[in-house]
Amino acid sequence: MKLIIVSGLSGSGKTVALRTLEDAGYYCIDNLPVALLSTTVERLLQHDNSLHQDIAIGIDIRTGENELATLPEVCSSLNSDRLACRILFLQADNGSLLRRYNETRRRHPLAAENKPLPAAIESEREILAPVCSSADFIVDTSNLNLHELRRKILAEVAELAHSLQIEIKSFGFKYGTAEDADMLFDMRCLPNPHWQSELRPLTGKDFAVEEFLRQEPQTEKIMTQLTNLIGDWVPFYKREGRAYLTIAIGCTGGQHRSVFIAEQLYQQLTDKLNDQVTIRHRELT
Repeated sequence: MKLIIVSGLSGSGKTVALRTLEDAGYYCIDNLPVALLSTTVERLLQHDNSLHQDIAIGIDIRTGENELATLPEVCSSLNSDRLACRILFLQADNGSLLRRYNETRRRHPLAAENKPLPAAIESEREILAPVCSSADFIVDTSNLNLHELRRKILAEVAELAHSLQIEIKSFGFKYGTAEDADMLFDMRCLPNPHWQSELRPLTGKDFAVEEFLRQEPQTEKIMTQLTNLIGDWVPFYKREGRAYLTIAIGCTGGQHRSVFIAEQLYQQLTDKLNDQVTIRHRELT
């Protein structure tokens, strides 16, 4: 099991880092006092059979200067055959931190009536210096946007090749559009099996409907173009740190054309991509 301690300067992106690790499957705790770190980790290890997750814990200046001084030693003592503990430290230059605080108008944890923001930032930097010097990962977020930081955390800290959970969903326009769709494709341009009396009670999962639609030249063309388009676009969604992608395939009633195309697309993308692909037929459930 892995334990990542997320620390760093206030305003440097610790919340983004924790949320990114949580999306990657880590069990996350924020603002834990150093004094409770060993006990908390031990309790989690005792229940690892049900947890089955790596752990990320946020510890920063809010825990107090005296406790922070002991953090490197406590982290070192946690390493064992069962647990690998590493420290992720986030920092940024003073100009970036000042700009972020001015934009959000949040109060710095060390700011007081007689301590202006620049002085509070410098004080925090000095207090956290021992934690920074013992960190396994140091990430300077001065020139990183949110998406770039997420990608860096996933690749370098979580050691994960970011993957998407892709849902392919068929639906019928007559019952309303798919409002949660990231990509939506209309299959009403294909011939409608509904007007064939022997096909009307069937669905796009039935061989007779598949045979009917495959007789149309545009069906194969649409399938090839859809598969290539989505396969080419998925890396761009992943690059932006997306966790989910919903692809909606619609026809009039959601029984024949959309179901058939969704089933074919599901098979093609499952073979083509290394991501988790699921399928759901809204009007068949």
